[in-house]
Amino acid sequence: MHTKHTFHIPVMGTGFTLDTPLKVSPYGMDSVVSIVDDVLIENLRKTYCEKFELPYQAITNKIEDFRAKRITSYLNLLQELAEKKFKQIKDSTLETGQEIKTYLNMLPDTSVLKEKFAELTSQNTTWNEIRNWADQHLTMGSIDVNIMTKLDKVNYKEGEQLSNEYNDAHAALRGFAQSNLESSVILSAGMNPRLYSYMENFDDFYPDEKGYIKKKIVIKVSDYRSALIQGKFLAKKGLWVSEYRIESGLNCGGHAFATDGYLMGPILQEFKDNRQDLIETVFDILQSALADRHKIQPKKKLELKITAQGGVGTKDEHQFLIEHYGLDSVGWGSPFLLVPEATTVDEGTMCKLAQATEKDLYLSNISPLGVPFNNLRGNSKDLEKDKKILSGRPGSPCPKEFLALNNEYSDKTMCTASRQYQRNKIKELDTEDISPDVYKSRFQKIVEKSCLCMGLGAATEQIHGMQTERPAKGVAVCPGPNMAYFSKIMSLKEITDHIYGRIDIISHTARPHMFLKELKLYAEHLKAKIEETQGDLNKRQEKYLLSFTENMKEGVNYYQQLFSKMKDKLDSSKTSIMNDLQSHMMYLDYLEIKIKKLTQVS
Repeated sequence: MHTKHTFHIPVMGTGFTLDTPLKVSPYGMDSVVSIVDDVLIENLRKTYCEKFELPYQAITNKIEDFRAKRITSYLNLLQELAEKKFKQIKDSTLETGQEIKTYLNMLPDTSVLKEKFAELTSQNTTWNEIRNWADQHLTMGSIDVNIMTKLDKVNYKEGEQLSNEYNDAHAALRGFAQSNLESSVILSAGMNPRLYSYMENFDDFYPDEKGYIKKKIVIKVSDYRSALIQGKFLAKKGLWVSEYRIESGLNCGGHAFATDGYLMGPILQEFKDNRQDLIETVFDILQSALADRHKIQPKKKLELKITAQGGVGTKDEHQFLIEHYGLDSVGWGSPFLLVPEATTVDEGTMCKLAQATEKDLYLSNISPLGVPFNNLRGNSKDLEKDKKILSGRPGSPCPKEFLALNNEYSDKTMCTASRQYQRNKIKELDTEDISPDVYKSRFQKIVEKSCLCMGLGAATEQIHGMQTERPAKGVAVCPGPNMAYFSKIMSLKEITDHIYGRIDIISHTARPHMFLKELKLYAEHLKAKIEETQGDLNKRQEKYLLSFTENMKEGVNYYQQLFSKMKDKLDSSKTSIMNDLQSHMMYLDYLEIKIKKLTQVS
């Protein structure tokens, strides 16, 4: 029996969920804000201060530590506005009591709060008593933040390099740490030891005697080994990881960090099997580190949550993950891009998302990070980029530089989507003696990079009518493959009803189970990796590809055993699932033979 929601809304882009907490936190839903783009953040703070007639003092880039201060000020404003709206819900009068009902009606049917409210209203309880009960039992959703750990660009002032604490990710972390929030920072995109060590400087990350941590650490991981390594690293500094958030390597939105063939089901099983060992091992290290640092030691073991996200689309999948793997929450991302009451997406992009088929959603190479990036064909940012290429002026002016991490041409890094970088690369290409086909292919690899800093925040600028020096026009968007099965623009009530099985939004009967969808994506990924070798495999490549294949086959074996035991929960779809698994196993056998033959030939 739950007291709150069993889902969370992950971060999406730099702008799509930037003000999501203001919309959903008062209704008890957890969501995540990106704190990468301090320029967009400052503009949105100004917008909301004007809207709610609050005093606004601009934090310009002339101010010392402006990036951290912008983030702190915005997060404090978000909390203030969300708390005010939440209080209005709880303070509803009998005449305006619909807000409390709206809050409770969106909770899962297993919620004890929903049951208690029904009991109170059936007993002729006075509205004042109901209001007092609501004040004691209703809670706000958490306003969490996300930091991509590798986006830690060095910064300069008057030509002089600033110290590490002014790096982008460091300043973002400081902005969160100095805010009034009692919530979590989600650290994604891999381990950054320097950034992790910097967290030691802030008291809010440490537990008190009762185990309370004002600002919790959440690590987004793709496997158990990574969780153990990062958990131990932080514990040695006296810092506890309160949650491991497992994300599918390929069946997700945004950047896709594929595993070496490890599938989500077996990964979740490993966390389930080792959860208690993980707690005990890391907690012992934590206590020792806290003692060495003369810090307060909690009297009992700290709470550890395990959550997951990536490709979830039905009530059955949602409930299965919670019940079978013991998850504390399940992330629902891409479908919320079709919920204007939760996310900030322009009408044109939203319509394209609603109409998107499987073929319209693909893993692209447009990200300047060099990491595969989920993309929507025909989005307005790509159309804008193609127009520049045709005009002979590829690349972006790069006004924000958050992804300027390439030092190929100078110590001061630049973005591979920038006009300057692409001009340099094309000049080099022009001097090479290569065939037209090779030239065309390499030219395309240079100019396909897109300015995500501007594109992922463009919808927020447009919807809020922001007046900026460089208005963002083209909108980049990063939905996961699961977007193909959602074709309706939804209200917040409708999407929560779908999550909990009160209604069914999906109109595509051919939607595969989330585990099978990920399996197919990994099979395609492996096939592409084999093709990249162009038939010339060395021993190292052979070892990697065969290991990848074996990991996938072990995953298929796991699913065959899992689904064979789920007779009651699958019914008519069981035969289809088992047949698909057998087909995938045969395909992996074929790819394994192909890899071995290619090695023999080379």
